[in-house]
Amino acid sequence: MSMCSKWIAAAAFAGAMALSAQDAPLDHSSIDIKLPSDSPVSLLRTDVGPSRATPRGGAMVIDLHMALSLRNSDARNIRGVTLLVTAQEVTPGGKASVAVPSLNVAPGQAFPVRIDLRLLRPLQAGAGPLVQVSLDGVLFEGFDFYGPNRLNSRRSMMVWEMEAERDRKYFKSVLASAGPDGLQREMLDSLARQDERPRIDVRMSRGGRVVTSAGEPERMARFAFLKMPGAPVEAIDGWAEVAGNEARTPTIQVLNRSSRPVRYVEIGWIVKDRQGREFLAGSVPAAEGDLLLPPGQKGRVLQDTALRFSRNAGEPVAIGSMTGFVSHVEFADGHVWVPGRAALSAVMAPSPEEQRLADLYRTKGVGAVVEELRKY
Repeated sequence: MSMCSKWIAAAAFAGAMALSAQDAPLDHSSIDIKLPSDSPVSLLRTDVGPSRATPRGGAMVIDLHMALSLRNSDARNIRGVTLLVTAQEVTPGGKASVAVPSLNVAPGQAFPVRIDLRLLRPLQAGAGPLVQVSLDGVLFEGFDFYGPNRLNSRRSMMVWEMEAERDRKYFKSVLASAGPDGLQREMLDSLARQDERPRIDVRMSRGGRVVTSAGEPERMARFAFLKMPGAPVEAIDGWAEVAGNEARTPTIQVLNRSSRPVRYVEIGWIVKDRQGREFLAGSVPAAEGDLLLPPGQKGRVLQDTALRFSRNAGEPVAIGSMTGFVSHVEFADGHVWVPGRAALSAVMAPSPEEQRLADLYRTKGVGAVVEELRKY
């Protein structure tokens, strides 16, 4: 089928859905996978699976459950890939991304990418495919990067790969000094920490307010801060308006202690509820483009944001106190700093690479982890 025919079929499909107002499966003509002519990855296969679209009011809800098979067409090993998935650029909920870190794909090798997302699209969005999948970035071994980087995926994938290199180095040193038994103890410890860590969900919105616990008065709460060894930037002061399980307009003042200008700082949050239980809330990004911090200067991050904390499928976590820490830094020259492993156990979740190795141990045993580490 020609591209023109595909677009006509997609438009007809969208029109039929609008008229019938019924749930319908997606086919290949409804999804456009667009890779540049010089892309370092090529598409081998697409399985749209049980993906469906459902009209709801004036919008179309698109549930994607796709599997792609991509091939490394470059001469370098691939360490990470980020895809941009778009149903409508300007509609809230109309675009999302899929990132695959911790890869080690040699030239010519194929690798899978799962896309499990829910998107929104206006019913009268015009002709063409319902969904477009495009490449935002590819990170190679040695930190070379390809892609438009619309989502700042270069920085995210560099952080993940630096954490992965750090953690693989640590586990290889354990293997060298304590053998497979020592590595097994580390994997068991990692799994135990992941299972014991209290789970918390964070909903973030820019420039507005989300629904808080009913009847809670607002108060100004200050942050406590943890110092991260070797961090080029230090968080020195911060506060937020707190009501129930919501923190609004958090503002954190940071100091650049390095000799290089900094353009991005990400702050990790630890929330303690009123019963004294601590929850790692993950890292909260600064607003893009709002920071360029010369050496020795102070700046502010995380303004005009609202965050809502919950657990157990929506149970509010009433904020008692908050602690922040610098989780990673990007310099103006594109280099990235991540914390050393010694700073992690108490405050940060395991990296994607540590989680991958621990899952490998869980499913296949310590021998599989040993073989995996030997590939690097």
